[in-house]
Amino acid sequence: MSRTTRIVIVGGGFAGFHAARSLTRALPPHSGTEIVLVNPTDYFLYLPLLPEVATAILDPRRLTVPLPAALPGVRLALGDVRSVSLDEHRISYTDPEGRNRSLGYDRLVLAAGSVNKLMPIPGVAEHAHGFRGVAEALYLRDHLIRQLELAASAEDADEREARCTFVVVGAGYTGTEVAAQGPLFTAAIADRHRELQDQKVRWLLLDLAPKVLPELDPRLSRAADRVLRQRGVEVRMGTSVQEATTEGVRLTDGDFVPTRSVIWCVGVRPDPLIEETGLPTEKGRLVVESTLVVPGHPDVFACGDAAAVPDLTRPGAVTAMTAQHATRQGALAGRNVAASLGYGSLRRYKHHDLGFVVDLGGTQAAANPLHIPLSGWPAKVVTRGYHLMAMPGNRIRTAIDWILDAAVGRQSVQLGLVRSAAVPLDTASPELSRQPGGDSG
Repeated sequence: MSRTTRIVIVGGGFAGFHAARSLTRALPPHSGTEIVLVNPTDYFLYLPLLPEVATAILDPRRLTVPLPAALPGVRLALGDVRSVSLDEHRISYTDPEGRNRSLGYDRLVLAAGSVNKLMPIPGVAEHAHGFRGVAEALYLRDHLIRQLELAASAEDADEREARCTFVVVGAGYTGTEVAAQGPLFTAAIADRHRELQDQKVRWLLLDLAPKVLPELDPRLSRAADRVLRQRGVEVRMGTSVQEATTEGVRLTDGDFVPTRSVIWCVGVRPDPLIEETGLPTEKGRLVVESTLVVPGHPDVFACGDAAAVPDLTRPGAVTAMTAQHATRQGALAGRNVAASLGYGSLRRYKHHDLGFVVDLGGTQAAANPLHIPLSGWPAKVVTRGYHLMAMPGNRIRTAIDWILDAAVGRQSVQLGLVRSAAVPLDTASPELSRQPGGDSG
C-alpha cells in the first residue's frame, strides 16, 4: 500500500487560507495526499473590516468564514504551533485544551502571519489594547460605549473629560481607519445621553511619521488628513506615547493627556515562531526564494507576513506585509507545493501592486485602484466593492449590514463578553500570539 503524503499548513490567515484552497484545486482527485491546516481558530478572519466591528457597523460573524465549510477536503487541526523540527519533519502544537500534539509532514507551508508590534515604552503593554482579532474589536466596541456611559454618570469633571478622550497610536491603515470611524460612533452614543450634551468627545491620532498614511500618494494622505480634522480628530504627527499610566499618557512632546483609552495600531511584526525555527530571517521574516521555497529545504515553503519574499517588481526589495501580497503568495504557495509533488511546475512570485483602499467611515474613503487616486464617494464605492470581492464568504450578509447601517443606524450596546484581561497587548499571550496576519492593503 502506498503511503499518504501529508501537507501541513501553519496558519489560516490570508496566506494560509489561500494556500489551502489553491492546493486542493491543484491536486487531482485521489492523489493520495492529506492536507492539514493548523490554526488557533476554526475560521478565516477578514482583518481589514475589523474597525467596522469595533464601531458596531458590522456583526463580527461577517468577518469570520468557517474553515471546514470553506475548505472541503482540508483537515483542520485546532492549535497553536510552538515549534518546527526540520530534521524530523514534524511540528508541535498545543490544542485549545492545553494538550501537546505533533504532526509529521512531507511538505510544510509556513504562513503563521504576524502579531502586534510592541515598543519598549513604559506602561503600554499594561494600559493599551491592540487591534488584531475579533475579541479585541469586540472589547474596543464595548470599551468605547462603557467609557461614555461612565462619563455620563460621573460627577467629577476631570474624570468625565478623561473618559471622553480616546488616543489612537499609529497613523497607518488601521490606525487611520479607527481614528476616522471612531468619532462617528462616539458621537452617536453621546447624543443619547443628556449629561454629555456640552461635553467634548476628544479623539487624538499620534504617529512619529510626518504625515497620515505616510506610505501613500501625498494627495490621498492629505485627503485622509482633511477628513480626520473635519471630524474633530487632533492629528499630531511627529508625536507618540512616551509613557502610559492608569490616568493617561505622556507624549513625546511633553504633554500629558488624561485618558482611559489607548488604542495601539503601531503595526505588526512576524510571528515569533519564525525566529524559533532557526532558519535565516530578514527583519524577522523567513528568507525564501522567489518560488517561496526555503533555501536548503525544498519541502518547506513560506508566504505572507512570515516570509521575506523577493519583490521582482522592485529588485533588491521584499514584498510588503499586506493582505494583497499574502493572498497571492498563498495561492502560489499552494500551486508550487503541488508542483513539488509532480503536478505542474514551480513558478516565481511576481505581482505588481494594484493599489489600496482605506475606509474613513460615513461617505468618505481613500483609494488608489490601479494607481488612480480617488477620495469621497467614488473611493467609498471602490472600497466596499473591493472588500466584497476579496472576502471569501459572507458577502451578502456584509452588504445587508451596510445597508441597515445607512438606513436605520447602528446598534450600540455593550455586551460585556470580552474582558480586558482576555485581550492583552503582550504578544506572548497564548490567546493572541498566533493570530492570522495580513494588514489591509
